[in-house]
Amino acid sequence: MPKKVTLPEIQKKKQDGVRIKMMTAYDYPTAVLVDESEVDIILVGDSVAMAVLGHPNTVSITMDEMLHHCKPVARGTQRAFLTADMPFLSYHTDERDAVLNAGRFIKEAGMEAVKLEGGLRVIDKIKAIISAGIPVMGHLGLTPQSFTQLGGYRVQGKTADVAKRLLEDAHALEDAGCFSMVLELMPTNVAEMISQNLTIPTIGIGAGPGCDGQVLVFHDILGLFDQFSPKFVKQFADLKVPIKQALSEFCREVSKGKFPGKEHSFHSDDPELLSFLQENKNATKN
Repeated sequence: MPKKVTLPEIQKKKQDGVRIKMMTAYDYPTAVLVDESEVDIILVGDSVAMAVLGHPNTVSITMDEMLHHCKPVARGTQRAFLTADMPFLSYHTDERDAVLNAGRFIKEAGMEAVKLEGGLRVIDKIKAIISAGIPVMGHLGLTPQSFTQLGGYRVQGKTADVAKRLLEDAHALEDAGCFSMVLELMPTNVAEMISQNLTIPTIGIGAGPGCDGQVLVFHDILGLFDQFSPKFVKQFADLKVPIKQALSEFCREVSKGKFPGKEHSFHSDDPELLSFLQENKNATKN
């Protein structure tokens, strides 16, 4: 069995200057593939709401839906460190709800950490979760669960005032005990400045190369989600073409009677069965 990635190893990568690789997964077969690619962290992101469930944003997904997707990912992962997004309203009400919902990801779904969006405004919930023994990954910059407050999916930190607030939030998350944080959709120089000011790793998405690691959505890098494609996404393959070709070929062969062939079928030479089949070969219903 592959050696499991641990939280201390992830944090040590920053000290050693080793880039951290994080990728999303939402089901068992995807988790197996991602785990075998030797990423360090698998994130069961609330992006599943858009990439898999067809929602227009991430706020629609529920706790039960997130847990449903986390469980097969945990079963398909042997090596990577497992982290799950806490969905909208699962930690926003009070500390008790935050701890109980975070605990469900660990106890019921086999996750090893949770990720929360926000800085100082959620710091009490983060401290409570960490006090309960659950590792927390922070998330600053564009926080999709708050996209309406932010005026849409816009780059954050383009002014000195906002960059200062992001740095203050980052220090607050580190002081609260977060083991790492995602920096999303912010100027490269701002993300780099934040990364240099922290002792914990930063993982960027649309935040440039100055972070300590990078994360992308599985469906984005393989061209399986094309409703929109942010500038920061690099499509490493376009699997839609071969998938569509395979589906079309299946339909063509079924229509022409080419599939299934003998190599895909089963046959019995049992004498009694053959006799029965012969007797009833031309039988018709009355």
